[in-house]
Amino acid sequence: MKAIKYFIITGLAAVSISMVSCTKNFSEINTNPNGSSLAAPEALLAPALYDVVTKNQTRALRLTNELMQDHVTTINSDEIHRYVIRPSESDYMWNNWYLQLTNFKDMYKGAAILQQKSLMGMALIMDAWVTSLITDLFGDVPYSEANMGKNNIYTPKFDSQKDIYTSILDKLDTANVYLAANQALTADQKPLDPLYAGDIAKWRKFGNSLLLRLLLRVSGKPEMNAGARIKKMVETSPATYPIFTTNDESAILRFTTTAPYVSAFNTYRDYDFNGDNGLAEFFINNLKDWGDPRIAKWAAPVGGQYLGIPSGYASGAVPDRKSYYPAALKDEPLLGNIINYSEVQFILAEAAVRGYISGNPKTYYDNGITNGITLWGYTVPANYLNGTDIMWNAGGSDGSKLEQIHLQKYYAMFFTDFQQWNEYRRTGHPVLPIGPGVLNNGKMPARFKYPVSVQSLNRANYEAAVAAMGGPDDLNTKMWWNK
Repeated sequence: MKAIKYFIITGLAAVSISMVSCTKNFSEINTNPNGSSLAAPEALLAPALYDVVTKNQTRALRLTNELMQDHVTTINSDEIHRYVIRPSESDYMWNNWYLQLTNFKDMYKGAAILQQKSLMGMALIMDAWVTSLITDLFGDVPYSEANMGKNNIYTPKFDSQKDIYTSILDKLDTANVYLAANQALTADQKPLDPLYAGDIAKWRKFGNSLLLRLLLRVSGKPEMNAGARIKKMVETSPATYPIFTTNDESAILRFTTTAPYVSAFNTYRDYDFNGDNGLAEFFINNLKDWGDPRIAKWAAPVGGQYLGIPSGYASGAVPDRKSYYPAALKDEPLLGNIINYSEVQFILAEAAVRGYISGNPKTYYDNGITNGITLWGYTVPANYLNGTDIMWNAGGSDGSKLEQIHLQKYYAMFFTDFQQWNEYRRTGHPVLPIGPGVLNNGKMPARFKYPVSVQSLNRANYEAAVAAMGGPDDLNTKMWWNK
């Protein structure tokens, strides 16, 4: 184990952070871009990507899976399932995402100097992905002046979410152009790519699949022209915008049980992973009703049965834990998911329902379900797609069709950072039961509060951002894309 010190500007202040590398391999490639102008751009990819994915894992366990009823805590004082989120929860994501955003930006700068177009495209995809995580959680955030501590900008202005999205969508378009040049990585560079081992075609599909996700996220804002852009990608110019076509192309940092690419949960005690929570009735009951084979990997039976507990239980009425995450899930390779093929199929199903594309939504819906199951190594049970609760309802309302799509998409995004919650806030689907102990007037939080450090160290810009969003800085102030 070898300590590596970074001097990082998170967009607020100069903070000295001591980072510990996971292995000798990472200590060799986890170069500090602020301390050396000679860092090879490809050397920044793996440690930064690994850090974001594993930090996202822990937040999915801690926050998303509680909010979205994958599981329920059995600690009465932990009230995330009751829609109570302490301000201190915000600091962890903010600090870590901005930390690695600096590395991805430096990766791009280094690749641009060397005119390595593939690395430039990869860095832009990473930049857009991490930026979307930040703005989707908080709303207006530092962007154009963020990560500029080396330029003595320690109190950056906050950019509007609309402007941020306009920029990151453009970055993904630019990444597509760079990757279309198909500039091969060298033999030395390929092992430093933990996603695709230097397969440029797959990186290009990743960037465009992420572009579809983010276009759909802002599709409720007419000024973004998202529907027309989706149609161009999928129907008018599909060869120009290749997207995932198989599970193997999914963007998943596939964990192993040996360093450097181990799950964030690899060193967790079983109790820390599953000892103080039980799987929720909503999560378990759907899988049982459908006969979904994934339940065997996602849930441990109790007394030979899969049983859940209610979310949002009243204070003091803590239920007995029943089914829970199996310990083997701690090292599951697929928990390194960023965006997978199944999610993309559900994106296209929704786009078809909304009239953005002319394809049959049933085709995409069925394909999304099928590949969501086969991704986890299972065969789709016979007649599964014709099950009462699964079969596509072509005669239903658009609302009922969206509920079908998003209920299945919910499972496709299992343990994927904040994506289940992001989609719920955008669409209101899938419909979740509201327990008797839910607070916040029964309303799902619309965002997270800004970190306390932001309020104290960048006060003027913080106050301006809160005012611009319509304030106050609380869980219920909606951001631009879901107003």
